[in-house]
Amino acid sequence: MAVIDTSVPTRSARGRAATRPSPWRARRHSRYLFLLPAAVFLALFAIYPLMTLVRMSLSDVTSVTLNSEWVFTGLENFREGIASGDTTAALTRTLVFVVAVTIVSMVGGLAAAVALRTAGRWSEVVLALMVFVWALPPVVNGSVWKFLFADAGLLNVVARWIGLTDTALPFLYDQYWALWSVAFVNAWACIPFNALVFRAALMNINPEVFEAAALDGVSRWQEIRHIMIPAARPTALVLLVLTIVFGFRSFDYIYVMTYGGPGTATNTLPFLGYLQAFSRYDFGLGASTSVIAVLFVIALAVVYARSIKREESE
Repeated sequence: MAVIDTSVPTRSARGRAATRPSPWRARRHSRYLFLLPAAVFLALFAIYPLMTLVRMSLSDVTSVTLNSEWVFTGLENFREGIASGDTTAALTRTLVFVVAVTIVSMVGGLAAAVALRTAGRWSEVVLALMVFVWALPPVVNGSVWKFLFADAGLLNVVARWIGLTDTALPFLYDQYWALWSVAFVNAWACIPFNALVFRAALMNINPEVFEAAALDGVSRWQEIRHIMIPAARPTALVLLVLTIVFGFRSFDYIYVMTYGGPGTATNTLPFLGYLQAFSRYDFGLGASTSVIAVLFVIALAVVYARSIKREESE
């Protein structure tokens, strides 16, 4: 006959059981261990440089004092940038630039996704070309468009050939045309990525929905308005934030195509900070301009994180 042990565990046995780590706690510790390399990388290459940038923006840092002790000046660099008008003018140009890039790339990306929704050989060829355009380095892409916009470039040759103008259009040499031209090139580079993301969202629509709409006599526009756009709306919110960030931090195309000119016509906040720091060697003033740009990017990052969280909860 089996004997049941009803004795109470000793104090030492209870102590060993209490100190033994639970599987859940062990998994949590291992998860933190895997996150440690990423945390160290972010601390070294993101957080520390950002803290240095903020400290530099609050100090008097020039080419003379760069390698010596920085003199704390408070918000003097910010006041100087605003008083001179450079920062406010660059902020206005940046907002116009971002709005133009966002509207063109979002509408163009959705239109391309609708046109390429169905699978086929031509769709695959066009998608491959779009990926090629998107993957081109900004320096190469900007250089190509700079030649296209030149006085003897393809666009001006075609414009004169069809009788649109007798003289070359000043795409990059007029203070009004230049900003819109660079914004168009930025949008052109962003459209393929937006189209691929929108197309992925449209491909998730059940084909039976389109079959039922065809049986009901729905037109193509009604199909786009009442089926495709609502299906792409959650994706569009996330993509909208990413596109705004892409346009806001744009630097490469301005550097290659106009270098902030003519005059200051294409001086956006990122490029103005570059000029102040590395052309005028006023690192404190350039850092203050960059901090303003960083604040906008952080605000957009918060909106992006909240939209991602909302989409995952839905």
